[in-house]
Amino acid sequence: MTVGSICSGIEAASVAWKKLPFEFNWFSEISPFPSKFLKEIYPETPNLGDMCQIPDLLKANSIKSPDIICGGTPCQAFSLAGWKKGLEDDRGNLTLKFVEIIDENDELRRKNGQDPTIVLWENVEGVLRDKTNAFGCFLASLAGFENEIPSTRWPLSGYVIGPKRNIAWRVLDAKYFGLPQQRRRLYVMAGGKDFHPENILFENADDIASPKKTSNSKLSFQKGGKKIEVFREYTDCLYSAYGTKWNGNAAAYNGSLFVSENGRLRRLTPLECERLMGFPDNYTNIPGVKPTSRYQGVGNSWAVPVIQWIGDRIHKNYKMKSNIMLNDLRIESSKIFSLGDYCVYNATNQNIANLDGVRYSTSEIPNNPTWGRMEDVIDTDAPENVFITPVGCKGILRRTQERGLSLNPRLRIILESVSSTWCEKEIEIISRKQKRGRFSTNAPEVTNSLIRMQL
Repeated sequence: MTVGSICSGIEAASVAWKKLPFEFNWFSEISPFPSKFLKEIYPETPNLGDMCQIPDLLKANSIKSPDIICGGTPCQAFSLAGWKKGLEDDRGNLTLKFVEIIDENDELRRKNGQDPTIVLWENVEGVLRDKTNAFGCFLASLAGFENEIPSTRWPLSGYVIGPKRNIAWRVLDAKYFGLPQQRRRLYVMAGGKDFHPENILFENADDIASPKKTSNSKLSFQKGGKKIEVFREYTDCLYSAYGTKWNGNAAAYNGSLFVSENGRLRRLTPLECERLMGFPDNYTNIPGVKPTSRYQGVGNSWAVPVIQWIGDRIHKNYKMKSNIMLNDLRIESSKIFSLGDYCVYNATNQNIANLDGVRYSTSEIPNNPTWGRMEDVIDTDAPENVFITPVGCKGILRRTQERGLSLNPRLRIILESVSSTWCEKEIEIISRKQKRGRFSTNAPEVTNSLIRMQL
């Protein structure tokens, strides 16, 4: 099967599907670092650049028509951390451009006597709560409805039988796929009327394994001759701004994106971030790359094991027929929209069943979950620039107090230890210099030290 990748970033799909019989026809990426990265790591695969020109390239037969098109159009418009402008934001409108690409690819494939495109679309979970109903517009456009599908809040999983395409969606969390990172993302599968995306995204509920942990995760351990301590068994969601002198947000106060190394506090290294996403070690460490670019590239990417799971299921199940029928009374109560023979169903809480009574599992946890360990993520060669200065530790404590925020108790102890130890050293230095007559207590050097200690 051939693949076209849109908003390719650092190409998690290429890593995830490396062992599958999939061949990537082209990428589409415009950001400077990912574009440079793709040229360095995947020199034989052309980068088409701006996705907005792809429909014209397909129409002109200038590029190959792939079997699968995957992509995650910019999520800033839908993210809780973004501007929440939805379809009023040009970045949000790229979701509709994505559908235009699929339509044009299908038209070319129809002329060539090929099956319609298999579609994989990924985005932040926040798109389900977008105030402009961007997801309803996206589903309607992809399914072939003339108007948006109305909803104020979309369920975490669902199924669409549309005029043009069948669609399934499901929210999955990477922390159940062997990564010690809580990363809930929305995955949408779609294809032609003979394609049944529920066979890929949904699982037989009778096959659910007991979700017991398979790894012994420790918060304190020795590694590489160093005493390491983490504050949770998994981190909060890793994001692209993490590398830009990050010291604070919710994950700062619960400690999940901090590491204590020999009593000092630090952020995660780029290598640790790669491991948290399932990439090979130093995957983004190309010549001349800045750490900030590596952080951004990884934080904007996909969780590799989740995409691998989806790819495996595409390869095994995409031709399997489904037993879901419109006249199945068991799913009437889950219908959230209908237009003639076309329907949209809420598949959350396993309330979709086929005519044989087989229920589908659609939670954020796969039937056979696995857990990763922070111990396996830790890099024992952390550079000095990822360590939080004593002044920075003092600042985190101050912000916590000013804003009335709760702080991980163990993290508080380490923050106080680092900042107080530094204050003691500063006082000792000042005292020694005073005894030697180097300067008086009113000297600027002393004043600046005292100000820093107060901060």
